[in-house]
Amino acid sequence: MGFKNFRFNLIVRILVLSVSIGLFIYLVYLAENRVFIAPVIVALAVIFQISSLIRFVDKTNRELTSFLESIRFSEFTRSFQIEGMGSSFDDLNKAFNEVIKDFQKVRSEKEEHFHYLQTIVQNIDVSLIAYRNDGNVELINKAAKKLFQVTNLKNISGLEAVSPELVNILFNIKPGENKLVRVADEEDILQLAIYATTIKIKDKEIVLTTIKNIQNVLEEQETEAWQKLIRVLTHEIMNSITPIASLSSTLNNIIMQHNLPGNGEKRSLDKADLDEIQEALQTINKRSIGLLHFVNTYRNLTRIPKPNFKVCNLADIFVNIQKLLDEEIAHNNLQLVVKTEPEIIRITADEQLVEQVLINLIKNSIFALQKRENGVIQLLGFLNKRGRPTIQVIDNGPGILSDVLDKIFIPFFTTKPSGSGIGLSLSKQIIRLHNGSITAHSVPDKETVFTLSF
Repeated sequence: MGFKNFRFNLIVRILVLSVSIGLFIYLVYLAENRVFIAPVIVALAVIFQISSLIRFVDKTNRELTSFLESIRFSEFTRSFQIEGMGSSFDDLNKAFNEVIKDFQKVRSEKEEHFHYLQTIVQNIDVSLIAYRNDGNVELINKAAKKLFQVTNLKNISGLEAVSPELVNILFNIKPGENKLVRVADEEDILQLAIYATTIKIKDKEIVLTTIKNIQNVLEEQETEAWQKLIRVLTHEIMNSITPIASLSSTLNNIIMQHNLPGNGEKRSLDKADLDEIQEALQTINKRSIGLLHFVNTYRNLTRIPKPNFKVCNLADIFVNIQKLLDEEIAHNNLQLVVKTEPEIIRITADEQLVEQVLINLIKNSIFALQKRENGVIQLLGFLNKRGRPTIQVIDNGPGILSDVLDKIFIPFFTTKPSGSGIGLSLSKQIIRLHNGSITAHSVPDKETVFTLSF
């Protein structure tokens, strides 16, 4: 049938079918007169017409089924073309395609929103890990991969190599809970603040954790606290020591005047007593001046000059250090090994301040190796696993005990008999001004490693 209008087509098909059935009945009647072939042919024609009519009617149902399946499976790329079958089908065709367009628009907006959120999640500097209760990871962003130095993480148990304590906290942290964990290796120290929340998606419960390395913030607060303490101490001590020094000097002058020849009536004390008093006052004066110098030395901790930043090559800094300390190294029968890999590593820093830190660290190593045979000091420059320019000063001295290691950067703390206790504190503040970090790692009787990361 070549008719395109659905109603007209349907009416014509029904009329033709009715005529065919009537003809079939008529021929069957004639079959009594032994006419057999014609009724069979007409019967086959009737069957064909009925089948064709069913397929014709089912075509609309198939189109409707296809439309509903497109919605079910979110397949909105196709369009529906039911044309030339009457006004009612034209309206249905238009309605189908408008619904598809609406779904396409909603889906497009959702995909844009999803990609927008994905871009934010992947590029924020806060580490994000989403995982199920069994530890299987649903999402990990770039910041987390960089923080833990992993390219892929299927289960949070994979972080055991970083820190077993961290994995234990991630498994047991409660929604809305904050946890702190310290992760340390030979090159870096991470002080991680972890916050967790729970999200339910269908039948899955997902734990979303935000992880922030707050080591730099803690170090800045620690440095600021120590600076405040030092300012208070120096202010109070200076207020007390200055009058003592002035008074002792005045008393010393008075005694000297009383002891001058020609003032006989004023000599109420004998010479021995005056000498003793004068000696005591001189001692007080000397000690007072020494205390002033002592306090002034500690006050340097709060007067570090602002770094004059410029691009420097680590190899050039190492050459300057080597020239300055070669003679002292040789005098103590030590070996200094200097190495940078790659050969050119550039940092933005104050060259003079960085050299001051390195000289202090190497001098500490020289002191530690005084009674050590085959003493070796290594000065190494490289890029650490996080891509940060790093300097290490390593010696094979007696090492530092673990209970002492945590205190070496505290102002006034020293293990040297004649040490001031400000060298490492000063070094730490200088590196902090460079937005870097300095850490210490030691194995007793094997090695001590100081690591500077920029």
